[in-house]
Amino acid sequence: MAKVTPKENFMKLVDGGHPDYVPYYTMMGEPYLGEAADVMMSPPIFPRTPGVDAWGVPQKAPSTGVAAAMPDTGAIMLEDICDWSKVLKFPTPSEFDWEKAYNDGLARMKIDRTQSAVKCGPGFMPFQELVAMMGFAGGLMALYTDPEEVKAMLNAMVDVIEPYFEKTLDYYKPDLWYMLDDTCAQETPFFSPEIYKDIFLPIYKRMAKPATDRGIPVIFHNCGKVEEFCDFMLDFGVSILEPTQLSNDILMLKDKYKNKMSFIGGWDWNRVVPLDYPNFDEEEMRQTVRDSMDKYAPGGAFGIIVWPISYPGDPVCEQIKWILRDECHWYGRKIYGYTGE
Repeated sequence: MAKVTPKENFMKLVDGGHPDYVPYYTMMGEPYLGEAADVMMSPPIFPRTPGVDAWGVPQKAPSTGVAAAMPDTGAIMLEDICDWSKVLKFPTPSEFDWEKAYNDGLARMKIDRTQSAVKCGPGFMPFQELVAMMGFAGGLMALYTDPEEVKAMLNAMVDVIEPYFEKTLDYYKPDLWYMLDDTCAQETPFFSPEIYKDIFLPIYKRMAKPATDRGIPVIFHNCGKVEEFCDFMLDFGVSILEPTQLSNDILMLKDKYKNKMSFIGGWDWNRVVPLDYPNFDEEEMRQTVRDSMDKYAPGGAFGIIVWPISYPGDPVCEQIKWILRDECHWYGRKIYGYTGE
């Protein structure tokens, strides 16, 4: 079997294809054994201000979980959706040299574009930004009571960022257009398919169109039970969905969207975390990877993401992560009989 680069192998997932070995995926592109199938690059369009996001929403880092800033759930920025035009803080774009920013990013992240697919995109999550501003209760109520105001606010926000989509595509020339929005809880969506179609689908289409017009496939991040929304995802060009969690019927999705969409996921930390953690059995951890690939990898259209989560800096969690990644790397080759190393 001929050797393929990590990038070539990963890109075979587009439109439900069959890679030569099971790709291992991380959102940002953290390498293992020098291999990163895909990496995230983002132009510095808006300056970063500590403690707030680009729209002025207060953020803070949680004491547990991933070491990343999250919306401060104790701070409600927008009480009434009808007041959005008075409250919303529109970001001021940075002044920067696009070509230099791209080349600096390649150098800083040590990206070899022959080996790693580059993804970049709007970086705007419509539903998540709504609930970050209003809280979950306020945001969900606004979807039902004032949908036209929600649409007006979200479109006004896209008005601000849309001019930079073409420049991103021109200078960064991404292999994949990365979009994301967490619209679902673990066992159910936060709202109905009717609301998705009416409010969010037009926004996603608008953000995807500059890329899909150029033939660039969309990779979409949506946590939770997303089955009900997958038909809509095809409408805005999604060809790879991540991190398809186990509350979804992944085998059903693979069959339904055969030759149209691939699914990255198939492994949830909350289902395999050892009962007496931080104690763990290495073989049992490795077996969880094999079980996932044995079930979901046949027929292709599948990549795996394994991501144990603990408090920032937990050495045991880091140890488990690298054990799991090692198993993903080697078993992902074994299961398809890849011998191109």
